[in-house]
Amino acid sequence: MKIILLQDVKSLGKKGDIVEASDGYARNYLMPKKLGCEANPQNMNTLRQEKAAEVKRAKEELEAAKELAKVYATKSVKLSIKVGKEGRTFGSVSGKEIATEAKKQCGLDIDKKKMDLPEPIRTPGIFNIPVKLHPEVTATIKVEIQEKV
Repeated sequence: MKIILLQDVKSLGKKGDIVEASDGYARNYLMPKKLGCEANPQNMNTLRQEKAAEVKRAKEELEAAKELAKVYATKSVKLSIKVGKEGRTFGSVSGKEIATEAKKQCGLDIDKKKMDLPEPIRTPGIFNIPVKLHPEVTATIKVEIQEKV
């Protein structure tokens, strides 16, 4: 019997796959547990529509991420860090601080976990911080760290 999987099934396949299963396994296990449904023309049409909608949604998300990346490229965030006599800093600037200042100064809602900041910034200067907006789109935001004596 041909079955359309509604969820991932370890021994059969992933959600949306059309697989061949024995009649007993399909009727007694897959269908009652809502793991799959019979591959009749109506269900096949529904599956095609869902896949088309998913492709369209993924394309729209990618376009939105690209537009957002253009906005990020034009923005700049300014922060200050306390510096001692010999240029030594007191503390550092983390991704959380950059995210809150971006929200205040530019109105950008950046998730601190999506910033690619391997370690906190401990020196004054201008830094380009990459921000992962989408699996295929990475934007950069300019962060300017100034000395506060």
